[in-house]
Amino acid sequence: MAEGHVLVDAVEEKCMLVGVIPQGVTERSAEEYLDELEFLALTAGATTVKRFLQKVTAPNSKTFVGSGKLSEIRDYINANDVDLVIFDDELSPSQMRNIERALETKILDRNNLILDIFASRARTANAKTQVELAQLQYLLPRLTNLWTHLDRQKGGIGMRGPGETEIETDRRIIQAKIALLKEKLKKIDKQKSVQRGNRGQLVRVALVGYTNVGKSTIMNMVSKSDVFAENKLFATLDTTVRKVVIGNLPFLMADTVGFIRKLPHQLVDSFKSTLDEVRESDLLIHVLDISHPNFEEHYDVVCDTLAEIDRSDKPTIVVFNKIDSYEFEEREEDQILLEGENLTLDELKKSWMGKLNDTKCVFISAHTKENVEEFKELLYEEVKTIFQVRYPYHNFLY
Repeated sequence: MAEGHVLVDAVEEKCMLVGVIPQGVTERSAEEYLDELEFLALTAGATTVKRFLQKVTAPNSKTFVGSGKLSEIRDYINANDVDLVIFDDELSPSQMRNIERALETKILDRNNLILDIFASRARTANAKTQVELAQLQYLLPRLTNLWTHLDRQKGGIGMRGPGETEIETDRRIIQAKIALLKEKLKKIDKQKSVQRGNRGQLVRVALVGYTNVGKSTIMNMVSKSDVFAENKLFATLDTTVRKVVIGNLPFLMADTVGFIRKLPHQLVDSFKSTLDEVRESDLLIHVLDISHPNFEEHYDVVCDTLAEIDRSDKPTIVVFNKIDSYEFEEREEDQILLEGENLTLDELKKSWMGKLNDTKCVFISAHTKENVEEFKELLYEEVKTIFQVRYPYHNFLY
């Protein structure tokens, strides 16, 4: 699917980022959103050379930003030889078409960028099938953008009467391909379900969290395995399951795909078999990067995604990771954490974060191994409780 892979194998494309500051969003938050978009662009292989933000009541229905800002963006492109413009939101097909005509360069929106990163990260047949389905579902309503040359096509011999245009033919081909991929994923879902059933009745734990918060590092640390971990977004696409033993208690731990703000709904739908590991788990470990300035919003994004798949009510341990590199600013009222200084572990436990989720919170550094033993003890107790309820006559194990 060449049209959808706009960044695959790209070599340091120069890109510019465009976002808006609608009502209810602060300028600081908008800048942080563009920080994340820049990280996404870097993950995909593009270097950001300029960022544009515009305050608006709401995004322009025709061109996302106003005409004046669009002219400013076009002038910068012409003067600096920019290869790519990325918008920090999903563009409608008409917005995409209007912006391309105005800027005369390659345009991506946030969803297309995320889909492209998933395509470059997919390694197994399962992940590749899921990503291809998501890309085709995204592409289908945007086919008109790919066939602008048809605007210049004239009638003539063989063009009269009933027939099928190139875009209609492609639409039918893509719809057939989508149906085929959905059937393929149904078979994969069945195979995954059988695999999960064959794992016996061990307690199942799933790591969830925003992308790049350290889930795979924690997985490696607890399971003593070698799951791929990298300081880039979406390093893990395929769910990895490992048997873990803490003390004398065995259980299964799954490392799942990371969530992100505005995760394309096509990915949520197509990654159903991956999210089934979350659905069918007995316990969730919600990992947060406490050093990230937006970790509270990341917490809400993950909780909203869990609610979307009807699994927000599961027993959960909240793990605040990366305490070795965090810094906090002053908060209001009872949330003051000390301006410009790190808190000690004891102070963190007494903060509002330590009281989150019925005190089932722990603060660790998977990198430096700080407070890892407390995390393992908490995990052991939670798994043991689930095991005792499921097998009340097997308490002799403890």
